Amino acid sequence: MDLILWRHAEAEPGMPDMGRRLTAKGVQQADRMAKWLDRHLPAATRILSSPADRAQQTALALKRKFRVVPELAPDASAAAVLATAGWPDAREPVLIVGHQPTLGEVAAYLLAGEEASWSVRKGAVWWISRRVRNGVSSTVLKVVIGPDLV
Repeated sequence: MDLILWRHAEAEPGMPDMGRRLTAKGVQQADRMAKWLDRHLPAATRILSSPADRAQQTALALKRKFRVVPELAPDASAAAVLATAGWPDAREPVLIVGHQPTLGEVAAYLLAGEEASWSVRKGAVWWISRRVRNGVSSTVLKVVIGPDLV
């Protein structure tokens, strides 16, 4: 299974939190990452977004169908993200558009096997893959890339 974590791009400050929108810089970040993702994501990728406006705006930049999932809201737990994605058993790749610190916690848990708060930059993608070879399962970090590098 491939699990792709995409942190929403730069958003305006303020309240209410769920209604915060992307800044002009954030729109550019989302567009750049979306172009990169569109070249690399399999067609069958399931795309799931937080209900926050900034996450949905980020997902819209990809110009593919996505589903808004309440369990991916800004206060989501790493366990909720993994359950929503169907980790590690989903048949198709899953792209999660979400928030910090949750995405960093998901990455830390999957890659280090412990709870920690790793930093995921605004607009960045972490691509994590679960594979089985010779009956042994392993988790592999395939890509970490930010919008400033695409």
